[in-house]
Amino acid sequence: MTPDRGATRTDTLRFVDEVTVVLAARYGRWACGWDWGIGEGGGGGVVASWCCDSHSVGEPADTAARVVASLREWRDWIEELADRFAALAPPSDASPEDRSWHLERAATRLVTVVVDRTGAEAGWYRTCRLVLIWFLTSAGLTPDEARTAAESAIDGRFKSWVAPPATLIDSVGEDLAVGLTGTRPYRDF
Repeated sequence: MTPDRGATRTDTLRFVDEVTVVLAARYGRWACGWDWGIGEGGGGGVVASWCCDSHSVGEPADTAARVVASLREWRDWIEELADRFAALAPPSDASPEDRSWHLERAATRLVTVVVDRTGAEAGWYRTCRLVLIWFLTSAGLTPDEARTAAESAIDGRFKSWVAPPATLIDSVGEDLAVGLTGTRPYRDF
């Protein structure tokens, strides 16, 4: 049941938390990003179907429809990322130079897709950091190693409401790759 019209922000947040618990129990942990909306209200996420709690929670039928649409949108994003991760992963037998090239390429492509999907609105860089961590863990790093590598490469270089120039995205990709391999990616120029 959704909060009443006179509900406080705390009531609305509690409701969204309870929906998240139900969705995660039913579908798994992947569902925990269903309400991570684009922009300031959503914290820099990728879900367009859910704005922010105060705008998205309302009449029960409308709210339920938004929750379902948001969950589907979030699932599509997770599946898209899984496909991208598989396509961008360095081969297990890659030389350090080739591994560095694959990591740089993956980072630049993933940052670019996050910028596109979030519109580089408020807090988009948090989504970027998370996507890089997910990619790196899928490529064999521990969660702590992946978090350290992503944070080191980004290190306050991205800002809300500012799409980074291609040169900055390239620099982040190269820094991530060199930080993980100690080797610069091969350049044919």
